[in-house]
Amino acid sequence: MKIIVGLGNPGTHYRMSRHNVGFQVVDRLAKLTHIPIRTKRFKSLYGTGWIDSQQVVLSKPMTFMNRSGEAVKKATDFFHVKVEDLVIVHDDLDLPLGRLRFKRRGGDGGHQGVRSIIDGMGGNNFLRLKIGIGRPPPTMDSADYVLDAFDRDEQLLLDQLLSEAADSLKVMLLEGLEKAMNQFQKKSPLAPLF
Repeated sequence: MKIIVGLGNPGTHYRMSRHNVGFQVVDRLAKLTHIPIRTKRFKSLYGTGWIDSQQVVLSKPMTFMNRSGEAVKKATDFFHVKVEDLVIVHDDLDLPLGRLRFKRRGGDGGHQGVRSIIDGMGGNNFLRLKIGIGRPPPTMDSADYVLDAFDRDEQLLLDQLLSEAADSLKVMLLEGLEKAMNQFQKKSPLAPLF
């Protein structure tokens, strides 16, 4: 069994923010695989099901971002899932918009949600799918940027980005990490549609 956790902040105010792209990717994967995310438990919304031969839990912590580790730890304990079978999907400022990158281990890169999960799990040996959201303009604070909604031009690319990220997770589950990395990481960032 794998647990795939999309990171974000609960509440309608944050729903379309850049910081919530992890939630949006997990929602897209749930739609693609017909796994409803409706159960409330472990400080999370989650759903369980199968993606072909792979049993999965798709989860969205309902704690705020900097307390994601509490929800993730409760879920992994309940389902008896080792840290190696945990996949975290989160936004990344250091990747251009639309770039995807899988990574195992490493630090938190300044991401409060990832830091909380490393602390909660007592280690960093989990897989991450980083979703590039790009850097803020020079006059904008990073914290404000991630909590802001994607702008109109970015919205045009968002649907394609969410589909590619969900597809990359399916490939990783069914064909292996190396295949997913080769197929999805080498791509250029999404090109504008105009």
